[in-house]
Amino acid sequence: MTQAIGIDIGGTGIKGALVDLDSGELVSERVKRSTPEGGRPDDVIAVVAEIADELGAEQLDAVGVCFPAIVLDGHTMSAANVSDEWIGLDADRLFAEALGRDIHFVNDADAAGYAEARYGAAAGRAGLTIVTTLGTGIGSAFIHDGVLLPNTELGHLELDGSDVETWAANSVRERDELSFEEWAVRLQRFYAHVEFLFSPTLFVVGGGVSKHHEEFLPLLRLRTPIVPATLRNNAGLMGAAALAHRHG
Repeated sequence: MTQAIGIDIGGTGIKGALVDLDSGELVSERVKRSTPEGGRPDDVIAVVAEIADELGAEQLDAVGVCFPAIVLDGHTMSAANVSDEWIGLDADRLFAEALGRDIHFVNDADAAGYAEARYGAAAGRAGLTIVTTLGTGIGSAFIHDGVLLPNTELGHLELDGSDVETWAANSVRERDELSFEEWAVRLQRFYAHVEFLFSPTLFVVGGGVSKHHEEFLPLLRLRTPIVPATLRNNAGLMGAAALAHRHG
């Protein structure tokens, strides 16, 4: 059994686990910590090092860390729900130094999308799978024939004069008290446009609202099949672990 550690950093919590890379199943309990107030780099890195140590990182070949930012050559080029001190930081190097080992550092939406393509709703699908996360904003991941194309930002796709996530994210549905039918009209505009641009073979929809997928996905009229994500809160750490092994 090939194993790796995956650690998922969020704005409110940081969680990690040991992952069986053949099945995608967690083979340890999830270790969870609160994200340090302010989300500053030194504080977050210290918590990640603590989690990795608790999971036995020194005995494994691969540790993957996912983070809510555009990740370019190991540098964090944005920051969502964490300190702006992350912007431009050589995070890959800083995590590696703190953990005393090489790691693989990746955007959180990309990690979750890769997990869905390998172990979840898109397992075994050829062609282009586009995984979208409907939450506070809209996250996205592109996986083509099992290969991740990193740092897509479909939530910031400008459509009808503004970023899509400013009028189609789940947070907007909640804020404006939209019915699922009203929200589906907005999602139809978004997904139909993305379908036209990229011609995917499958859409996968994640985020907490995907638990209610039967309320809105059947209302969408697309050529491309569209299905709910299946891995829930474990997708990020599962994908981070799998990508760490792949790039190790």
